[in-house]
Amino acid sequence: MRTDITIHPHERVDDLHREGHHIIQDPKRFCFGVDAVILAGFAKVKKGEKVLDLGTGTGIIPILLAAKTKGEHFTGLEIQPESAEMANRSVLMNELEEKVEIREGDIKEAGTIFGGAAFDVVTSNPPYMNEGGGLVNPFEAKAIARHEILCSLEDVVAAAAKCLKPQGRFYMIHRPHRLTDIMVHLRQYKLEPKRIRFVQPYADKEPTMVLVEAARGGKPWVKVDAPLVIYKAPNEYTEEIYEIYYGKGQA
Repeated sequence: MRTDITIHPHERVDDLHREGHHIIQDPKRFCFGVDAVILAGFAKVKKGEKVLDLGTGTGIIPILLAAKTKGEHFTGLEIQPESAEMANRSVLMNELEEKVEIREGDIKEAGTIFGGAAFDVVTSNPPYMNEGGGLVNPFEAKAIARHEILCSLEDVVAAAAKCLKPQGRFYMIHRPHRLTDIMVHLRQYKLEPKRIRFVQPYADKEPTMVLVEAARGGKPWVKVDAPLVIYKAPNEYTEEIYEIYYGKGQA
């Protein structure tokens, strides 16, 4: 890890517990959560594949996937200049510039920025809240990350469809109450749902997140996986979550 990268007083450096990688975050803007880590664990990236993460924020998903998979190259697209610049510093700090690239740009322009059918895999942890969906954070960076202010769910799906190669795979995490919208938009843009997995905080609680895999031009057939449970007791992760975070079970 490089130690000559600028870290501003309002920023912190967090250990990702993967290949010695770290990430720069600004608590005043937006810090990644368990949803990003779970999505990186859900996405399947094969040897030699190229991956695009839409709305990459801190760059957490490309950096984690670079550490966890044998993909050839990982690109993160982020519209907020400050977030993109911070993510770029994380890439340099981890000496990943040969494998990970952060681009500043609008998801709605992804097809123009990268060209059509350029990626084997597209991932996205998009804003969950649509219009009228909860209180909007008064701090703009957090509001943009959480609410459909600069892009909608349809914008994300449309961008994924444009950027994926035929039979390429799209992986997304969202909220269960948007599942109907997700399925409708995926079919609309010829991304066929192939796998769904609900995420529950505890085994006896209802899901709070849903993971979706879709294939560009895939045949109709969807598999529903067993739920992913985050906690087995307060502040105590399940073995599967430990595996996702650290690559091993609980010590």
